[in-house]
Amino acid sequence: MPIVVNKYLIGRHFVGIAIWPFIVIKDSFLKQDDAFINHERIHLRQQVELLILPFYIIYLAEYVIRVIQYRNLQQAYRNISFEREAYLNEGNLYYLKKRKPWSFIKYW
Repeated sequence: MPIVVNKYLIGRHFVGIAIWPFIVIKDSFLKQDDAFINHERIHLRQQVELLILPFYIIYLAEYVIRVIQYRNLQQAYRNISFEREAYLNEGNLYYLKKRKPWSFIKYW
């Protein structure tokens, strides 16, 4: 999983994004943040499980649903099932070794 530093690719509200097969980060110091990198690796695993393109379609659809549900962009983002799984498990650096396929479903 290549890590790419590009301060222009990521908007001002994001510090990183997983775009198969890359993790794109805004600042190189984030390479040292194990929890952050683990969070993005969880997203890469989710993308592979959904054969990449469907991940982005589902992610966007769920985001729109959550915006309608919460009427708050940040709260909507944090409650996307993919994000819930990643945030709740980013600190467990062994999570991906034990994670079962399609685990994000239990966060819906």
